[in-house]
Amino acid sequence: MTDAERLAVLATADPLFDAMDAHMNEVIGHKLFTLMVVDRAAHAAARVYSSAPETYPVKGRKPLGELTEWGEQVLGRGEPFLGSTAEDIRAVFPDHESIARLGCASVLNVPVTLEGAVIGTMNLLHEEGWYRAEHAERAAPFAALLAPAFKDWIAAFETGSH
Repeated sequence: MTDAERLAVLATADPLFDAMDAHMNEVIGHKLFTLMVVDRAAHAAARVYSSAPETYPVKGRKPLGELTEWGEQVLGRGEPFLGSTAEDIRAVFPDHESIARLGCASVLNVPVTLEGAVIGTMNLLHEEGWYRAEHAERAAPFAALLAPAFKDWIAAFETGSH
């Protein structure tokens, strides 16, 4: 089994991620829900959950590269990113065309932190104008619940079991 296949099986089987997807859809709403883990030691990131695996599959790690303005805000300072329009998405995500094909034109990226460090993001996408500042506030405590599982993923990356 390849790393990508192993990640796909683990992410799909993880009931916490499934429950978070369902809950965030119920309390905030989304057309696409993904989770990304950041391994700072390896300077890499990995999508570990996707509500649309056909378009956004769970994949192995990829290098972080140099942080963009979005990366500095979300991964560096640990601040949520709120994009309300397709233009907002186009400005920060190179895969904006795939996002648009899913009918998404707004985004909410919520940092997942542990001991003051960002270790991943919870990402919600929906129709244009959907997300507001209060959604980021509402989502933050739920993102915090992901931290122990994200820490386990990072540890598994380090040992090669994910």
